[in-house]
Amino acid sequence: MIDRTNIANLSGAEVIDMNGKKVGKVGQVYVDEQDGTPNWLTVNTGLFGMSETFVPIDRATWDGEAVTVPYEKDFTKDAPRIDGDGRISPAEEEQLYRYYGMSDSTAPTGTAPTGTAPTGTAPTGTAPTGHDASGPDTDTDTTVTRSEEQLTVGTEQVETGKARLRKYVVTEEQNVTVPVAHEEVHLEREPISEQNAGRGTSGADIGEEDVEVTLHAERPVVDKETVAVEQVRVDVETVTDQERVSEEVRKERVELDDGTSTERPST
Repeated sequence: MIDRTNIANLSGAEVIDMNGKKVGKVGQVYVDEQDGTPNWLTVNTGLFGMSETFVPIDRATWDGEAVTVPYEKDFTKDAPRIDGDGRISPAEEEQLYRYYGMSDSTAPTGTAPTGTAPTGTAPTGTAPTGHDASGPDTDTDTTVTRSEEQLTVGTEQVETGKARLRKYVVTEEQNVTVPVAHEEVHLEREPISEQNAGRGTSGADIGEEDVEVTLHAERPVVDKETVAVEQVRVDVETVTDQERVSEEVRKERVELDDGTSTERPST
């Protein structure tokens, strides 16, 4: 049971859910403006405790070190968002009652559901200053939040094809001119003179005689050998192009309809 004697010890205490999981830490304690009975406490949740959610005190227990609430962590964190900087209005309090399944008969003593005098609740040590809650479920909204979709463009790498380095053999005819030599015969006649008279008289007597001469000629001889002429490799180069993408996005517009003008300015 948490009452007025425990309020001073609750600030910053751990809040544990029904399964023993840590929900967050106590931020503020809201009390009834008339008799000071504690009705609600806020729990700081989320990254760095920047989010704040309301939990009914009458269903929580305090063991001197931590506050245990009879709800699961996610259920508590999803409670209606109400500004924790001033008085809770009756409409806001009714939202919390509905969310936690609390009827008027089970509501915390001293609170004021919708339709009763606006006694309301306020945080400990805070003057009962009013505020306007912003959210789609409140009845006292004077502001709306305008949202719009924005494109987040990135890239992903996909396979577009394959390149293969393949070696194959082709046959082509190559013409090369090669000089070749051959022997030919021709007759040379040399008259007998005093200088060669000795050779001329050494011949045979008159009669028949054959002299055979072997002729030679060169012919092309073709041989082939395999030699390395070059190296070929595949190199991949990244080329950056500019590609324009387009997509439809939705935007909310806000217009004022005060019943006095036919034109509605929008933003």
